[in-house]
Amino acid sequence: MKGLIFDIMRYAIHDGPGIRTTVFMKGCPMRCWWCHNPESQSREPEWIKKDRILDGRTYETEEVSGKWMEEEEVMAEIRKDMVFYDESGGGVTFSGGEPLMQPLFLEHMLSRCGEQNISTALDTCGLASAAVIKKMIGKTDLFLFDLKLMDEKEHMTYTGVPNAGILRNLTLLAAAGAAVRIRIPLIPGITDTNDNLGRMRDFLAGLPGIRTIDLLPYHDIAGNKYRRLNLAYKLRDIHPMTGDRLEEIRKEFAGLHFETHIGG
Repeated sequence: MKGLIFDIMRYAIHDGPGIRTTVFMKGCPMRCWWCHNPESQSREPEWIKKDRILDGRTYETEEVSGKWMEEEEVMAEIRKDMVFYDESGGGVTFSGGEPLMQPLFLEHMLSRCGEQNISTALDTCGLASAAVIKKMIGKTDLFLFDLKLMDEKEHMTYTGVPNAGILRNLTLLAAAGAAVRIRIPLIPGITDTNDNLGRMRDFLAGLPGIRTIDLLPYHDIAGNKYRRLNLAYKLRDIHPMTGDRLEEIRKEFAGLHFETHIGG
């Protein structure tokens, strides 16, 4: 079976515990204004422009983003780093895009990793059918679950999709006793408002087993990607927040006894 992959990153340290290999699967149902990987959104391979520097000069080249890969091709890349997983408590993270858009390939890959005792994490926006979510419980060791906006209208505005199904799926995972780590992108003026974060804290406090939260500060390095893809970058005038504001938000979550980290 083949899956559409747009990158495989080795020695990743921000996509779950330990040293990891992150497999980025192509295709996403969301169009988040702050998406760092806009080349991951399309469900098909696509040509993108990239800048190359040679002898101090910058040249614009084109390459295809997205490659259909057999399961064994991906496993061969994963196996290269097994010694690092053992030494660091790491493993493989399936990310995207949204890996749940390729549920059968993802399920096969999680099973293949499990057969070789490789720890797995699934980095997801949570937008999938409940049936797909249930299939992944027991297949993966850890869900890295993105939580963005609690208000449905705001979620529609900034991601292009409603959030009711996402919140139901997170509730489902918590009720099933799945290991879940919440990841909150902090976008100044959008997701970092007192109202949004307060509603998040209330919601998460009511879910059993949710104890760990990663706060992911906005950075503005994605602008050049949007230019090369001829896409409008809607956050051009937004700047990263200060360390004081990050620490304030961290303390608000930690005050409810969440283990809260800045960064993934």
